[in-house]
Amino acid sequence: QVQLVESGGGLVQTGGSLRLSCALSGRTFSSYTMGWFRQPPGKEREFVAAISWNRGNTYYADSIKGRFTISRDNAKNTVFLQMNSLKPEDTAVYYCAADLRLRPTHDEWLRGYWGQGTQVTVSS
Repeated sequence: QVQLVESGGGLVQTGGSLRLSCALSGRTFSSYTMGWFRQPPGKEREFVAAISWNRGNTYYADSIKGRFTISRDNAKNTVFLQMNSLKPEDTAVYYCAADLRLRPTHDEWLRGYWGQGTQVTVSS
């Protein structure tokens, strides 16, 4: 059984930075494409970024391009999300997800494995 545990959330001022981490256990981490999603208050969960299992491909939502960077360390079974130049609209619960497909669709992500989420709050 795959387990995902996120960490690194918190309260930061506008323009600040945070780095989220997500550790996977229970299966071979290097086999999974890893993704980050977020759910702002009162809104639906949305895609943020993903990195393929072979680290050859990264994907980003337009809203965070140039500010966020996804990376992975297969030796540590961990995926990271470096978030810079944070804005109040980045406030959300951030979730990591795992899927065996190279580039899952949104519905395929939803049927995959999820962490419990970590809160990111950006104050203005």
